[in-house]
Amino acid sequence: MAGLAATNCRQNLSGPSAGGGGGDDGALHIYTWANYTDDGLADAFTERTGIPVVVDIFDSNEIMLTRMQAGGGDAYSILYPSDYMVSEMLELNLLTELDQSRITGLENLKAQWANPAYDPNNAHSIPFCWGTTGLLYNREVSPGEPIDWDFLWENQDALSRRITMLDDMRETLGATLKSLGYSYNSSNPAEIEAAYNRLLELQPHIAAFKTTGFENELLGGDLSVSMAYSSDAIALTLEDDRMEYIIPDSGASLWTDTLAIPATAPNVDAAYQWINFLLEPETASAAVERLYFATANQAAFERLPADIQNNQDLYPPEEVLAKSEGIVAVDADSTDLFDQFWTEVTSA
Repeated sequence: MAGLAATNCRQNLSGPSAGGGGGDDGALHIYTWANYTDDGLADAFTERTGIPVVVDIFDSNEIMLTRMQAGGGDAYSILYPSDYMVSEMLELNLLTELDQSRITGLENLKAQWANPAYDPNNAHSIPFCWGTTGLLYNREVSPGEPIDWDFLWENQDALSRRITMLDDMRETLGATLKSLGYSYNSSNPAEIEAAYNRLLELQPHIAAFKTTGFENELLGGDLSVSMAYSSDAIALTLEDDRMEYIIPDSGASLWTDTLAIPATAPNVDAAYQWINFLLEPETASAAVERLYFATANQAAFERLPADIQNNQDLYPPEEVLAKSEGIVAVDADSTDLFDQFWTEVTSA
């Protein structure tokens, strides 16, 4: 866990805001992953502060970044970028330097997030949750038990059109790199191209690239296997004992999702109130019990029931974490190559 350095995780309460926000209306406009906020959390915040909450959802860090670069920073006061995206947004001057004198509860964070590599001293972001990326499968319809990423290629005919992969460039190309024995963060053009070619081989058998929305199909048996974030997978494993989540033997991505304030946020005061609200152990632990994400808040973790603390899908043992790696920002040439190959695969 000391090596945590980067990547991603994930219901729209109010629907996308018309025109992409409207952050000057006195409400707190949040741009986040699915399943990180629910009506209970938003209503409790509004009851305490009098500030309405409007939530919009993104499916990938890159979609969020594109919207911010197109002026979305004027629409939202809180973002949930993953660790590597924090690094990229800092280079683009898209995030506010936090006034930590206005933040209460930083002492509640787990020790490994006191000074993360992607944002030293949490100067521009506050760790919210963390997790892994793996394979969620329906035991009744899967042609076998996935052990590693190779399962998808070795069983592609039996799985044809019954697989979904994340609609996330760095995650899906990264997992393909990992299946070849390379790092998620490779900047070697030959390795990135090899991953592209391997993913292109699997592409005709992939039903869809989607980050959310696969759940009912998996439960219904129309899908066999979905690449999924642990925070989304856990809920299904608890709902239906046919559902299993595995972290591939060769390793997976180990991500942290954060809270950040855009440089042009319209309601900064409300943003700080939201951060402080989520840092409260009572608030954080109650959200975890409903939404099943792994909290970065040690004080909140200590309040959780034993069955959640001991859920190894949510809190994997150290030997599993040791095989995983965080996604980190890569150089511009490598990013362009990832972009090019991802566009070709998803538009094929």
